[in-house]
Amino acid sequence: MISGLLRNLRAVAAAALSLAAASAAQADNYPSRNVTLVLPFAAGSGTDTTTRIISKELGTALGTSMVIENKAGANGSIAASFVARSAPDGYTLLVTTNTTHSANPYLLKSLTYDPVKDFTPIARTGDLPFMLVINPEIPANSVAELIALAKKEPGKYSYASGSSSAIVSGATFARLAGIDLLHVPYKSSPPALTDVIAGRVSMMFVDVLTGLPHVKGKALKMLAVTTKQKSALLPELPTMDETVKGFDISSWQGYFGPAGMPKETVTKLNAEIRKIVERPEVKAQLAERGMEAFAQTPEEFEQFLKDQLVLWEKLITDAGIEKQ
Repeated sequence: MISGLLRNLRAVAAAALSLAAASAAQADNYPSRNVTLVLPFAAGSGTDTTTRIISKELGTALGTSMVIENKAGANGSIAASFVARSAPDGYTLLVTTNTTHSANPYLLKSLTYDPVKDFTPIARTGDLPFMLVINPEIPANSVAELIALAKKEPGKYSYASGSSSAIVSGATFARLAGIDLLHVPYKSSPPALTDVIAGRVSMMFVDVLTGLPHVKGKALKMLAVTTKQKSALLPELPTMDETVKGFDISSWQGYFGPAGMPKETVTKLNAEIRKIVERPEVKAQLAERGMEAFAQTPEEFEQFLKDQLVLWEKLITDAGIEKQ
């Protein structure tokens, strides 16, 4: 009986060693084909543009091609669900933001994925500061002036959204400032911004990358950044908190794989991504496009994700946003 038990234990140990060896061999050979990066937002969005910069360098480092696939819609849920159901082999990854992994659990009644259980955190790559922009025909040059106009004519002004940060920022602004704003949702930021420029919607909270070119072209006016601290990218721009006390919202960006990815593959991807975003020339390219880049380990990213879920639940609850 004892000898049989020993044989079984040896068999289990041998199987475990064989599995570990196979996993290590897979990581050594990874990648042996193209890697697809699935994005929850449309081409031209901040996430799309910054991902293309990082993915070009990542493909070179890994010796393969990185294929970007934009799956916009349902507040990013289409892309997140697609990756959650993909094989956990490292060939289908999600590059996303707080929209899918911090806010959606509290914004959507029916969520087809779990942001923690269904994914493997790989690397957080930075933050994407947001700013408040308005149609230039609106006679306001500051947040205080905009609030005064909205209070003078309740219900006249509206805000567009193409992400969770925009949704929550708009609702938080209306609540803290005590004004009545109509919410106009869009699938992604570029078409939402188009309607703000055209004057069909009054204002929008948008990532710096997407909005700044239109500000420079005089198609929009920027009034403030959403972070409590001034942005290093736009040090001259006031913060929302200077006028609307308690306003502090920021967006983050990172890489995920499906749950169950081999640890060796995650480690390899994380190491290469971290080296890329810490390179001064890459940091500079990303900064020019509105992203404050830095690197985190998978473990740091996992803890950050859990903390962000708590934070965004409070933001959304405080803003009085009901699940859709």
